[in-house]
Amino acid sequence: MAAKTIDEVIARLDNIIELECANSSCMAYFPILYRKVTVRIKEGILNNEFENNPRMEKLDVLFANRYIEAYECLGNNKPFTKSWKKAFEAAKKGNLLIMQHLLLGINAHINLDLGIAVAETVGDDGELMDFENDFNKINAILGSMIADVEAKIISVSPLFGLLDRFGKGREDKLVSFSINVARDGAWLFANQYHFSHNKNEELKTRDTIIATLADKLIHQKSWVLKYLVKTIYFFEKKDVPQIVAVLKQEN
Repeated sequence: MAAKTIDEVIARLDNIIELECANSSCMAYFPILYRKVTVRIKEGILNNEFENNPRMEKLDVLFANRYIEAYECLGNNKPFTKSWKKAFEAAKKGNLLIMQHLLLGINAHINLDLGIAVAETVGDDGELMDFENDFNKINAILGSMIADVEAKIISVSPLFGLLDRFGKGREDKLVSFSINVARDGAWLFANQYHFSHNKNEELKTRDTIIATLADKLIHQKSWVLKYLVKTIYFFEKKDVPQIVAVLKQEN
């Protein structure tokens, strides 16, 4: 069953976090970040921060349901997008950095799901350009939440700061992944999807591209970065409930 309100979305995310944490699964990490974003958007709606607050709630629910549906399809052995499949498979292996797991979720959700959710919120006959300012506000919220999570990761991954220090200037997707770039790509895709006469084909093509990007988030080209990631991972805490507790902390 799809969620129908933001409160239902938050409850579903709580269930996923609790279940995956109990299973000591890295799949608990992304929904913690996503829950924080959802709560912040709910506050924004209540405070009339957006140009169209009812529309924003509709988007939030449609958007969240794409992640929730993919998660449920995984459990029920039903087909779902390759982008989420890459993220879930990586989480099940659990041999990546905490930040890699978060970025794989963000990659699938922003680069693929967001454009579709925006187009569905507006509808075939709606005016997409009216949405751009609120769309940018969502991404600004996400960006600030990621900065908050990065600060928390240091306490469970003491060498995490080395990635930023030694990785900058490299083209590797793990260190060059940008919310602003993802936002711009998602907006472009929202327009392509909105005006497409074959939305299924548009979705499949985009999904293949974003799944390929997921591979680049997992595998580093540079031997320096490969060694750096392995070293950071070696010293990173592996206790999922402990990491979940840290990521859940409020400021």
